[in-house]
Amino acid sequence: MPAPASLSTRVLLVCAAIGVASGLVGSAAGWITTAVLLTAPMLYGLVLGAHVIPGIIAQEALHLPWVALLSHVLAALVASATAPQWAGRFIGTALLFGGIQEGVAALTRYRVWKVWRYFISAAIIGILVAVVVALAVDLGQFALWAQIVYVVVAVLGPVVWTALGLLIGAKLRQAGIGRRPVRR
Repeated sequence: MPAPASLSTRVLLVCAAIGVASGLVGSAAGWITTAVLLTAPMLYGLVLGAHVIPGIIAQEALHLPWVALLSHVLAALVASATAPQWAGRFIGTALLFGGIQEGVAALTRYRVWKVWRYFISAAIIGILVAVVVALAVDLGQFALWAQIVYVVVAVLGPVVWTALGLLIGAKLRQAGIGRRPVRR
């Protein structure tokens, strides 16, 4: 595991930038939640899945412990400032999703950064999202086909957002964001 100095000022600033940018995405997700639930409730899992993005981008760009949770909390604070009606949910989701992403990374002792590892956390989060969505909208009121679509979209939402986060994180890493400074 990297030394405690791995959360340097540079790393904190990268997490802050990721948190602000993805917090705006989370804010947008918060603002459209009510409209989605009223008009196209089967898409709610895709909207809720957007909240995986800060941790995925941070972990892929930096390959360090604690960056997922830190980026999630910062994103939740930004989203809460712009969509305050969802503040409690933003912070709870940040802690849950960031905790899951950190937990999966910790199981590999923060040494395995392969794509499959990210999708394990996405699948775990997707299953949790499916359960939450099922409870939030009383899934039993829908026809069987709609229930199936609902659950599939709820599970795939975090997976789709994870793929996007991996792409963004990889591009940041290629741009040198994840490179550790050379000491002279």
